[in-house]
Amino acid sequence: MMTPCGKIGQLLRARRKSLQLRQRDLAELAGVGLRGLTAIESGRGNPTLNQLSEIAGVLGLEVTLTQRRPDADS
Repeated sequence: MMTPCGKIGQLLRARRKSLQLRQRDLAELAGVGLRGLTAIESGRGNPTLNQLSEIAGVLGLEVTLTQRRPDADS
């Protein structure tokens, strides 16, 4: 089972690739380090909410919280 960080990293990587952005370019535009971005995309990183929001913004995404249904899987 993939961790939440792994799922987020996979989504960010797929979106970056669909926009044909290099990791180096995304890191620079989002104001995060290349090593940090690489770790986030691989599911090993633990980004701050601010970092995640900046990366998502560059990719045309937004960070939101939604309430889960009581019967939803954890």
